[in-house]
Amino acid sequence: MALLHRIPHHLRCVAGTLRSLRTVSTFKFADLVEERTKTPGPLPDWNALKFGHHFSDHMLTVEWKGNWSQPHIRPFGPLAIHPAAKALHYAVQLFEGMKAYLGVDGRIRLFRPELNMIRMNSSSERLGLAPFDGQELLKCLARLIEVDRRFVPSAPQSSLYIRPTYIGTEPTLGVTTSNEALLFVVVGPVGPYFPTGFRPVTLLADTVHVRAHPGGCGGYKLGANYGPTVYPAKKANDLGAQQILWLYGEDRLVTEAGTMNTFMLWEAEDGRLELVTPPLESHLILPGVTRQSILDLTRRWNEFRVVEKNFTMGHLVKALRAVSASVGARLHAGVLQGRVRELFGAGTACVVCPIERILYEGQRLDVPTMKAGAPLTNRLLKELSDIQYGRVSSEWAPVIC
Repeated sequence: MALLHRIPHHLRCVAGTLRSLRTVSTFKFADLVEERTKTPGPLPDWNALKFGHHFSDHMLTVEWKGNWSQPHIRPFGPLAIHPAAKALHYAVQLFEGMKAYLGVDGRIRLFRPELNMIRMNSSSERLGLAPFDGQELLKCLARLIEVDRRFVPSAPQSSLYIRPTYIGTEPTLGVTTSNEALLFVVVGPVGPYFPTGFRPVTLLADTVHVRAHPGGCGGYKLGANYGPTVYPAKKANDLGAQQILWLYGEDRLVTEAGTMNTFMLWEAEDGRLELVTPPLESHLILPGVTRQSILDLTRRWNEFRVVEKNFTMGHLVKALRAVSASVGARLHAGVLQGRVRELFGAGTACVVCPIERILYEGQRLDVPTMKAGAPLTNRLLKELSDIQYGRVSSEWAPVIC
């Protein structure tokens, strides 16, 4: 399964780094050990799947203690971990989010998995954990999915969620490199990430909390980036919003929407139609696989300008021409017209998600994403889904079994 050549041009320098990892010590698919469960579990109702609530019969584990152990497919079950493990005290933990799709032809596909391997090794380096060969992990992962194939759901918009995780397990206290680690993968069937499915969401633009800062870890998929978002997200829910619109700095740069990358289709100040998403350079933004795929697709279409650049809440409000204000605790709809066509989030879990409203400093900013039926958001959902489910042939969706 040669996958790492299918990488966008601007990521090839990173891909070269990943290829070079083959020269270091790594686990091998050829050494994979399989231990099958003697008590297979029941399958959930495909039409009543909750995201992240169901798991398959098996899991993949690989240990690192100066050298990599043999990869091991074993029955799904609890991990044995020392109470002093560094993952528990110092957040030496990272993960990935991937999916496998049951195609219209009955075959199972991944979606651009080489990008996940690049990002996972980048996160590993940031935490001082040992590198590994992404190709070898993908081959082991493909075998795990083949073993648990019956858990790949057939319901519309459903998939098998894949969660590779890598944690520092050295049983000593002290903020130092972990000399022991565990890489493991669990999988399970999922339905839509949002219970409402493909429907527009409301965001709370948070002017108090920040998700990431320049030079920090926002550009890496670390568990430490997510725990601190739970409290602000709960406050957003209490105000009627589904997610946080994360801002940064005195200028209030728009960064991410909940756990999604943010995109805006608007008429730029020069009058040209433009799709804009925040850039990666400052590490405020996670380099999402869906984000990259949207950039690649829309640049291929060549129907409007596609740019990666910063924009602020001030730019957004001005473009919306919002004229709303709060009275006490009540939020009144404003008259919103102007240059914004669509605002949406993008990520592996949800694919794309339209945004119809932003709560910001007492204002209720109604975004016209759904006014014309969100044509761009819907087109992206269709084109990406067609690739993922095999309705359209693409090198982005390699068949694994």
